[in-house]
Amino acid sequence: MKLYAILESVLKSESNNTSTTKLIDNQGDLMLNKIHDLVDKTDENLIGLLLENQELREKFFFKIKDVYVFKTNDFKFFLDENKIDNSYTQYENRIGLTASGKFLKDSSDVVLDFPYKDCILEGGQSTEEGTDTYFEYDPKEGHYLAKQAKRKEIFFNTVLAKDEIDRLLEPKAFSNIKKYSPLTPEGETIQKFERDEKDTIKDNLIIKGNNLLALHTLKSEFAGKVKLIYIDPPYNTGNDSFAYNDNFNHSTWLTFMYNRLQIAKTFLKNDGVIFISLDDNEYTYLRSLLDDVFGKERFENIFHIKVRHENRILRQDARYQKVMEQTLCYSMPEFTPNRIFLEKNKDFDYNFDLIIKPSVKPYKVEIINGFEVEIYKKEDYELVKKANGSYKEYNIRGSLITQKGSASEFYELFLREKKEGDGKGALYKVLKMGEKGDGLGYRYIRQPFDNGSNGFYYQGKPTKAGNDKGNPYPNYYDFEKDFNNCANEGGIIFKNGKKPENFLKKIFEIANISEKDIFLDFHLGSGSSCAIAHKLGIQYIGIEQMDNQVNLSKTRLQNVINNDQTGISKSVNWQGGGSFVYLELAKNNQNAIEHIQSCESYEALVDYFDVMRDKYFLHYNVKVNEFREIICKEENFKKLTLDQQKIMFAKMLDLNQLYVNVSDMEDSRYALSTTDIAVTKDFYQL
Repeated sequence: MKLYAILESVLKSESNNTSTTKLIDNQGDLMLNKIHDLVDKTDENLIGLLLENQELREKFFFKIKDVYVFKTNDFKFFLDENKIDNSYTQYENRIGLTASGKFLKDSSDVVLDFPYKDCILEGGQSTEEGTDTYFEYDPKEGHYLAKQAKRKEIFFNTVLAKDEIDRLLEPKAFSNIKKYSPLTPEGETIQKFERDEKDTIKDNLIIKGNNLLALHTLKSEFAGKVKLIYIDPPYNTGNDSFAYNDNFNHSTWLTFMYNRLQIAKTFLKNDGVIFISLDDNEYTYLRSLLDDVFGKERFENIFHIKVRHENRILRQDARYQKVMEQTLCYSMPEFTPNRIFLEKNKDFDYNFDLIIKPSVKPYKVEIINGFEVEIYKKEDYELVKKANGSYKEYNIRGSLITQKGSASEFYELFLREKKEGDGKGALYKVLKMGEKGDGLGYRYIRQPFDNGSNGFYYQGKPTKAGNDKGNPYPNYYDFEKDFNNCANEGGIIFKNGKKPENFLKKIFEIANISEKDIFLDFHLGSGSSCAIAHKLGIQYIGIEQMDNQVNLSKTRLQNVINNDQTGISKSVNWQGGGSFVYLELAKNNQNAIEHIQSCESYEALVDYFDVMRDKYFLHYNVKVNEFREIICKEENFKKLTLDQQKIMFAKMLDLNQLYVNVSDMEDSRYALSTTDIAVTKDFYQL
């Protein structure tokens, strides 16, 4: 009999079926969670039961003199590995899937589950290709060639690798800190950050580094203070910047997003909101992920955005032409979206206050079509033109009276056959009868009615301060022309998904963000969102890791400071000015690069490799790890110039990872400048 069968038999035995240690449920299935709990408590009944069986005693105990010691971890691992509780009933009813430690059958929630969900993805990118570099000797070329391979990601399990995760996510030190303004176009060194009356940093920040680590770094300063987050993450189309492991691409993307959304939520204020742009490759999965992180009750909307013309075909072999993208919106509990206040058309809209004289009764009250209608004479009210009125004039003639709508319906129901009035106009109001009535308030009809089909009609309510709440935003927008013409916005070229400023301005409007608020984008890309924030006078934080995109963002924001007139500049009367602070997460590996550059011989380089391997963070690549024992000893490698050898050594270092933790920043090994240390201390207020 196999060991797991023996264990299952023993655990289900009658001798164990007591009221205190009963391990089977009413269906005869083992209760695995209870067994785990008893193991953690070192329950003597359970331990004694296992000791009585020779096979189990030999497997899960070791003997020291006359004492048997229970191998707790080995036993729990064996339970999980063999899933001894998976009887037919378990398979049929539960399929072995769990969420938050509960069987799915026992939960009322709908969950999204995937490989590595309970892990932290350590991988990072400094190039869009998502590759590592290694070297192979090419006999035809007579020297070593640099080659590329997909990066091998590391997934840290949140339970098994807690120490590694704590180390990975520990706040980082900063380096290369400069402040850019119209007076300092090349950047100036700062000693400390500017702060507001609540002691919160008020500088605009552009941060270079892994965005997950940067978010954990910023958390102590900005948690609970951000009004709006907008991100434009990689869409995972197979052709975009998410160039991770092909075997688990979908799960890796979900893990990548899950890690970041969990920490991003902590940044939002109680009235904060997050918008995320995606297309149909992942947005349905992302919505489930957001339900998990924010709660499905915090779902606000999916905005459907037209981004290209239907005749602009990107792929001739496509079965359907994609013209739409999606922007998902989730909020915190106190968030209230903005409303639309329409501008008046001077040719058609009349601005006025409606004032009904005190103690005036309606001229006539009629029951028409089941509704009670009040009619007022001209002398009983006044129409006073004002700048903040909200009535709109409708011309009641022609096609209007045949269309569906409040104006035409009111006319058809109440006015077509009526000739009352003073020849100048009449005021009507449909009263509610219980739950009936249209609730649209007063209508003012400007007479005469020539033949029962002409006249002018005003609809609305008497103007009062704060009475006009505006209209809700729709969930569809056509920004096709903006997307098609945004290539040169900001004075930079970015061919991989630049978002137009007009589109982002709409996001800012809906989010109800103001100059007193903070905006965050941790997938900064070409810097469009922070450019918008800068022009609107809103404090911003932008995070980006890829070298070329960081450079684009810096250049774009420098252009904004210097009065860039593209995008929304004219509509907001942008005149230039302002500033931002650029800073990087301090890299440990930078020290290794500097040492490599200082080596004066092949022998010095080879001797340093052991230090690199032990102290610094190398690419996850087997061939790189074999470098010390194989490649560098070959004669063909020795024949390379010293500069070529230095380049090959430097490329072995992963420049994205192993940033300097704040707790280590004063260690001389990391060679941070006194200014970097001082500004880092100021950031954390150490």
